[in-house]
Amino acid sequence: MAPPHRPPPRTATVLAKRQVTPNMLRITLGGPGMADFPDGKAGGYIKLRLFPDGPGGPLSVRTYTIRHQQAGTIDVDFVLHTDSDGEHGPATQWAMRAALGDTIEIGGPGPAKPMPEGHDFYLVAGDMTALPAISVNLEQLPASAIGYGIIEVQCEEDRQDIEVPPGFDLDFLVNPVPGTGAEAMLARVCAAAPREGEMYAWVASEFETMRTLRSFFQGELGLGRDQLYISSYWKAGLAEDDHKRIKSEDAALAVT
Repeated sequence: MAPPHRPPPRTATVLAKRQVTPNMLRITLGGPGMADFPDGKAGGYIKLRLFPDGPGGPLSVRTYTIRHQQAGTIDVDFVLHTDSDGEHGPATQWAMRAALGDTIEIGGPGPAKPMPEGHDFYLVAGDMTALPAISVNLEQLPASAIGYGIIEVQCEEDRQDIEVPPGFDLDFLVNPVPGTGAEAMLARVCAAAPREGEMYAWVASEFETMRTLRSFFQGELGLGRDQLYISSYWKAGLAEDDHKRIKSEDAALAVT
């Protein structure tokens, strides 16, 4: 049973499925179980309840961003990268096999992490796991916003068209091996970050890349919590439960 403050899982039905880019698959979820899903949750997250070994087997929970929301439906984007053994995770496996009419239990929604208005410059960085959240955030910025965004993708064809303000530059960094190459991302971020003015940075990426960028933003630029959102969405070689554990341990050390 779900805790009193958390709604029970709901059953969502696969209504559509399409390949957005070579390494990004979009699933549209809806159906009767989504009739009471709260409005305005794009950029927030849901928890997919998966049973990789079949019904009655152990439960695996995976967290995913809501890319779009329409009346009674949500879009969820799945990155198709593999682990060090060349295997897809349970959520990606489910998405690749999902057929129209299939159902899945989901928890949530959880809150989005939007960028606050009123800053002189916005710097956004992330990999493909953060691309849905980055896209929602950039599309919600006021037209007057100025900034720079760098998104790591696996190939040139993984670039996506994202609506950004006229004063916002968006760049893509191609890295065919996700979870590596933190220094390349750091170099782009370092070159773009202004040293004067009120800046806000939003970063979500693989764990080691997150730590590299956090050292720059907090150490070199001195950004405080009111100027920086930074999070790891995954760690190379680890399942989500193990990643959550080291993420929690790292967060505790970061504030001591």
